[in-house]
Amino acid sequence: MENLIYLDNGATSFPKPEEVYTFMDKFYRQNGVSPGRSGYDLSIETGNIVEDTRKAMTRYFNGTDPRRLIFSLNSTDALNLAISGLLNPGDHVITTTVEHNAVLRPLHHMSLYQDVKVDYIPFDGKGFVDPDDFISGFQSNTRLVVVNHASNVTGAVQPIKEIGKICREKGVTFLVDASQTAGKLPIDIEEMNVDVIAFTGHKSLLGPTGIGGLYVKENLTIKHTRAGGTGVKSAQRHHLEEYPYRLEYGTLNIIGIAGLYAGLNFVLKKGLENIHGHEMDLTCKLKDGLSRIDNVVTYCADDLTNHIGVLSFNIKGFEAVNTGTILDGEYNIACRTGLHCAPMVHEQLGTDKLHGTVRIGFGPFNTMAHVDKAIDAIKEIASIYTK
Repeated sequence: MENLIYLDNGATSFPKPEEVYTFMDKFYRQNGVSPGRSGYDLSIETGNIVEDTRKAMTRYFNGTDPRRLIFSLNSTDALNLAISGLLNPGDHVITTTVEHNAVLRPLHHMSLYQDVKVDYIPFDGKGFVDPDDFISGFQSNTRLVVVNHASNVTGAVQPIKEIGKICREKGVTFLVDASQTAGKLPIDIEEMNVDVIAFTGHKSLLGPTGIGGLYVKENLTIKHTRAGGTGVKSAQRHHLEEYPYRLEYGTLNIIGIAGLYAGLNFVLKKGLENIHGHEMDLTCKLKDGLSRIDNVVTYCADDLTNHIGVLSFNIKGFEAVNTGTILDGEYNIACRTGLHCAPMVHEQLGTDKLHGTVRIGFGPFNTMAHVDKAIDAIKEIASIYTK
């Protein structure tokens, strides 16, 4: 563990900044009570960190109303809330083959059980979808467009602003999955024409698992698909209509919110441009190193413009899982193998037949030395197992 080289930040960032560990520990020891649901001082103090985090995340997305910032378990939970709350039987949705199962599965279930029709826009050889491909896909009953901001397999950052502009012109709600980009890239929902954005805290926002959420633009209604306690207007039988209570149910994950608050503060202090620039320097070095190894194939990585620090590869004739197992067992390098919960990406790349790829995802605490060791390890594996 001490010498582990962790390269699976596309799944969960690790380690977290020391400031996050310290803040969470101190906060939960001192403020581990239900937030704002009682009149005593400690409960009010706990509620303050919740509201401060709402405000901070709202500013990050350039939102206008912190009450429209909703906390959930993670981006999967948030996307389920949004998708099920925005669609009705008979509606039509446009999405892409870039999507994570956090989008694909809810849409699949709605197509099976609620007669929702779903069309998928494919990506090109570089990993990007073409905004013009959406135009011909709109129908009279198109109610939603859902797009992954950046692929967790190829790292390609999609042209969200251009897609959003088309959606705005068509009067169709635009939902963006920012799981891979929140905490790496600036996200301005006004400039990018986004109506709803989903995020998670445990990746590039450097918070813990179990916290995520939505930002929902004003004048957009997401219907109730759950109901429960809010700590507010308890005598009312119907779940509250107003935000944030409209989409929040039960006691919030206050230690997760505290960790998200500390993680976001670290990211903003460090600087998004600095973090992203560092991770892309590592990715470019990795790509260059792998390009010089015989029998190693990378995917959608010829040009790393408009990418995040994620790169997928395979060793020809060698199962991805075997490469990952050897990297872990013999070199103490942790990375992700398989389909990465994004099966349509692999189907389009043809890597589904290989049971996926090996994915390396960089974080702010990775170094050039980590890249060198990864390249050397992959070179050794390729030389031994492809003879």
